[in-house]
Amino acid sequence: MNPQAAELNSVIQEKSPVVFDLLSERGKNIFFPKKGILGQTAEAKGTKINATIGAAIEDDGTPMRLEAVASKINLDPALVFPYAPSFGRPDIRAKWKTMIYEKNPSLNGVELSLPVVTNALTHGISMAGYMFADAADEIIVPDLFWGNYNLTLTNAYGCPLVKFNLFKNGNFDLVAFEAKLNEGGIGKKVVILNFPNNPSGYTPTNEEQDAIVAIINKAADAGNKIVAITDDAYFGLVYEDGIAQESIFAPLSQLHENVLAVKIDGATKEDYVWGFRVGFITYGIKGGDAALYSALESKTAGAIRGNISNAANISQSLLLTAFESAEYASQKEAKYTIMKNRYDAVKEALTEEKYKEYFEAIPYNSGYFMCVQLADGLVGDEVRQVLIEKYSIGLIALGNVLRVAYSAVAASDVKEMFEGIYLACKDCKK
Repeated sequence: MNPQAAELNSVIQEKSPVVFDLLSERGKNIFFPKKGILGQTAEAKGTKINATIGAAIEDDGTPMRLEAVASKINLDPALVFPYAPSFGRPDIRAKWKTMIYEKNPSLNGVELSLPVVTNALTHGISMAGYMFADAADEIIVPDLFWGNYNLTLTNAYGCPLVKFNLFKNGNFDLVAFEAKLNEGGIGKKVVILNFPNNPSGYTPTNEEQDAIVAIINKAADAGNKIVAITDDAYFGLVYEDGIAQESIFAPLSQLHENVLAVKIDGATKEDYVWGFRVGFITYGIKGGDAALYSALESKTAGAIRGNISNAANISQSLLLTAFESAEYASQKEAKYTIMKNRYDAVKEALTEEKYKEYFEAIPYNSGYFMCVQLADGLVGDEVRQVLIEKYSIGLIALGNVLRVAYSAVAASDVKEMFEGIYLACKDCKK
């Protein structure tokens, strides 16, 4: 083991033996290199002649760049062309941490890590798997989950996904979740909680979220050591009263010494910048302090350094400029209103009683998506093909469930879309 990894492990073991035990073998062995090329480059910062870093510099000391590119970008070249740190830009990390507290007021006074920048949420999930999941570790997910977990966790790290039933009688199936969490006896548990959920578009009620947290607390009290990964890709897009407004990361990050909460979030969906690829990974555990979090940040940055080197500088700079803009809040509210109107149009369309002959909505209240469960005898992919070929409507078939991304559909087109689903189902029944 590299001595720098051993040094970080020593800090983590001293501060939280539980967190150390939760690390994967990769997580135990990874480190951010403070020596070697990076260390020598840091020591040379400010020298008159600096020939350390593998980047080109103009004679005037600014980043070398092509005018064909630079002329299209209204930012200081120093904020665009150089490498960003593997940890992410310090300014956007600090800003995002402030925003986490603003969005989750119950975290006031709770010490968290400084977010580390990832190449959006897919990369964040992958880095969480790198840090905490060995091939023998099962990862608990609902039976409706984002399919890319298969590639990022199962294909990449060999971790099987074990599923619990998400809904029962129109509500979150707390009994199924508790049974799955406690399956297999006391030990290490890794769970992903994704709210608003992709594909269902469901966020727990306040009461359900409290119950989920209580179930995790009870499991931790019994001696389980739990990594609770919160995939907050669609955070903030909640459209009904009584639904949890704060991320479940907030209560989990201060819940128990046996529960490490790992928040994966970012601007991708929250700020409508899908191609920017800027996400964050943030840690919280009861009793966590700056030394523990610094060690976790260094290991995470080391994993990123060895994986993609760093996330794009220009994307981080553009986002920080937006976050600090006086118009940011009002513009974001305007887009939320559009999304809410589309959600309301879906609710209105689904009051049509005839649709129940062929499909019914799975519980939904938030996010980008909702799903319909097809009636017995209908095959999702057959209906999907008819929708494309006959009605020029595109949906995603997940077995006998159709996922509707109403985020991409004008409110004025929603009724036509569901009428098309009805007619396609009718065609397939003939």
